[in-house]
Amino acid sequence: MRRAIISSDDFGLSVEVNEAIEIAHRDGVLSTASLMMAGPAVEDAIERARRIPTLKVGLHLVVIEGPCVLPPSEIPLLVSPDGQFPSDQLKLGINYFFRPAVRKQLAAEIEAQFAAFARTGLTLDHANAHKHMHLHPTVGKLMIESGKRHGLRAVRVPLEPPEPLMAAGTYVDSFGAAALRHWTRLLRWQARSAGMVTNDWCFGIEWSGHMTPDRVAALAAHLPDGVSEIYFHPATHKNALLQKLMPTYEHEAELAALCSPGFRAGLADSHTDLIGWSDLSR
Repeated sequence: MRRAIISSDDFGLSVEVNEAIEIAHRDGVLSTASLMMAGPAVEDAIERARRIPTLKVGLHLVVIEGPCVLPPSEIPLLVSPDGQFPSDQLKLGINYFFRPAVRKQLAAEIEAQFAAFARTGLTLDHANAHKHMHLHPTVGKLMIESGKRHGLRAVRVPLEPPEPLMAAGTYVDSFGAAALRHWTRLLRWQARSAGMVTNDWCFGIEWSGHMTPDRVAALAAHLPDGVSEIYFHPATHKNALLQKLMPTYEHEAELAALCSPGFRAGLADSHTDLIGWSDLSR
């Protein structure tokens, strides 16, 4: 039995991203979006989500390379004076794990992002983290603990099996990818121990920013049994911010993929049911 959740990250990052999410939901197969609570276009995203109640929205937690919700003066060990998290993943990971003062501020910021989501009045559909930082055991633990207080029931586990990618295109497995797959077991255990549901598989990691129409149509034909989340980074066009943050991403091609007849046909031909997180039982 094959089931798929089709989603987009970075809701609220820019109006161009928000426009693409609305188009992909209206004209394509997108059902779900993950909202950045301090994104430059978050108010526009919230307005669209309220206007389109069939679009399921969750929290895209930002604890790396992005803006914070709390005033920077309250979390000086986390962010720069202008409120930006750094992009050094290794250094952040060490600080989050080994420095109690940093962990305390991190917990406060994560709680603030969930609280900001709650104030929108939107139903919290799921949660994940920017650049999958919830794979870090401290971030995952704090996200799940805070999320549970706010009604969180579903968490993305970024486990991408290599076989469908090999069947769908030119992909060679690596030691790093294999290590990441093993590491996801901790996050799955954390989520399920808290009574939350998870996906079985996740696609969009290896081809992040390059989920083009041909690729996703081929992938749809080779999805494994179980629940797959397939996530995208669409935009109607690349503005200056997207060019700065993701210069190589094919945002417009990803929007085209979400609306492509080939992707829709591939899902149908492989007998893949399109679902949402709320369709999963505990």
